[in-house]
Amino acid sequence: MTKAEASSPTISLEAMMLSCTTDAKEGRYIMVTNIPGAFLHADMDQDVHMLLEGTIAELIFELEPRLYRKYMWKIQHDKQM
Repeated sequence: MTKAEASSPTISLEAMMLSCTTDAKEGRYIMVTNIPGAFLHADMDQDVHMLLEGTIAELIFELEPRLYRKYMWKIQHDKQM
């Protein structure tokens, strides 16, 4: 699987600002939505490895400390990974 196939496309700041400017100039109505966990619930035929940092890593660790303890480490300023 290539990086392009595995990563979620993210808009550049410049493209977003240009779109917002155009939308405002043309008086368009805008809506933003999110589908929680859509990426995590997608059908995949390979393992997915994620690197979680900081607060989210700590929260995941609190869910199942015995399971995740062997995967945790700390970097600068005690930031958990």
